Amino acid sequence: MLNNILDIKPLLFASQAPQIVITTHHKPDADALGSSLGLYHFLKQLGIASTVVSPTDYGDFLKWMPDEHLVVNFEAETAGATQLVAGADLIFCLDFNALKRINALGELVLAARAQKVMIDHHLEPESFANYTLWTTQVSSTCELVFQLIEIFGKTELINEAIASCLYAGIMTDTGGFRHPTTFPSTHRAVAILLEKGAQPNAIVEAIYDNYSESRMRFIGYCLNDKMQILRDINTALICVTAEELKRFNVITGDSEGLVNYGLSIKGIKLSVLIIDRTVLRKMSFRSKGAFPANEFARNHFNGGGHFNAAGGESIDPIEKVEQQFKETIKQYAHLLGSN
Repeated sequence: MLNNILDIKPLLFASQAPQIVITTHHKPDADALGSSLGLYHFLKQLGIASTVVSPTDYGDFLKWMPDEHLVVNFEAETAGATQLVAGADLIFCLDFNALKRINALGELVLAARAQKVMIDHHLEPESFANYTLWTTQVSSTCELVFQLIEIFGKTELINEAIASCLYAGIMTDTGGFRHPTTFPSTHRAVAILLEKGAQPNAIVEAIYDNYSESRMRFIGYCLNDKMQILRDINTALICVTAEELKRFNVITGDSEGLVNYGLSIKGIKLSVLIIDRTVLRKMSFRSKGAFPANEFARNHFNGGGHFNAAGGESIDPIEKVEQQFKETIKQYAHLLGSN
């Protein structure tokens, strides 16, 4: 894929200021929202106005980010968001590689007259964008936004707001700098972000030490009562029903990171979370080593993602999805069965 991101410069600095929308995938995580707000603040430093539009709501643990209160939630403000997209000259699409990842907003973005700019690090991107900054050889979309600032030769414009947003996404997408997607470039970027004012302790506390009592009890219940260990294939599996979500008053963001706990168990190579979201059964896959989580999700559960971190979905009842997973995973036993 041709990375022609520098070609957007004339569009950004046209005599008539462009109308810019920045959007990201549904249920944004720290990388999605951090890259969006990081880009928003960078454009602001350039004297260019923009609006961040999220397809859905997101967890409270992200609401500390500078100017987060200005983000437009498409589901809650559909008319206003639709008007913004329709009137945009440029639409930045961050941290997703397919328009289905932004739900109903995807059809509006596709139909919009705007030039589309994709900044992303996921495998197998669709070709919906006019301009791209794409590679899998980075930690996160936040690192790509940092690279965009470098490409523009404007690192001196990075302020505390930009640094904080981008650090949050890099830190979380690397699992605290322990995932294989942590590259030398990642640490170089982080060093500059720290110099520019990012406060690691405060960001970690805001993201990880800001949950409700009900979420903690929900996690404890899942680990104690719901986790299955499939020892013959070194897999941890948690299935959560809609009734259980209701019992623990689970809100957006409360299941964030739950799938990762299984990989903390010695010998476990694959951790899976299946949640009944009423309309769809959502699945998360996290793996170690040679198990291709993205391939498995794509081939069996209408999903995709990274090699070791992917997601899928199904319209079937959760019991059927669980059984389907247990049957299909046997095909990959050779990748999971030995330590």
